[in-house]
Amino acid sequence: MIPENYQTFQKTLTEAKHPQEWPLALQALWYDAKGDWEASHNIAQDLHTTMGSWIHAYLHRKEGDDWNAKYWYGQAGLSFPGYGLEVELKVLVEAVIG
Repeated sequence: MIPENYQTFQKTLTEAKHPQEWPLALQALWYDAKGDWEASHNIAQDLHTTMGSWIHAYLHRKEGDDWNAKYWYGQAGLSFPGYGLEVELKVLVEAVIG
């Protein structure tokens, strides 16, 4: 079941695995929130959508690669955000779960 909101998403982080029916974008964000950047990146780089580009941008920003992040924000039609990574994760999760 897809979380109702960001707080519900956060509660799933205590689980060993995310629900398999989650969309790939939400799975990528879950792995990132769990501290597994690599698993998150592996999913994001295969998501050839605007959301995939946005997640990809966020992940490169998180690793400190601003040049690469700016490229992916551009692919997503977004500018480099002026808020922190924690806020961006919440914004991303809320965008995915609608």
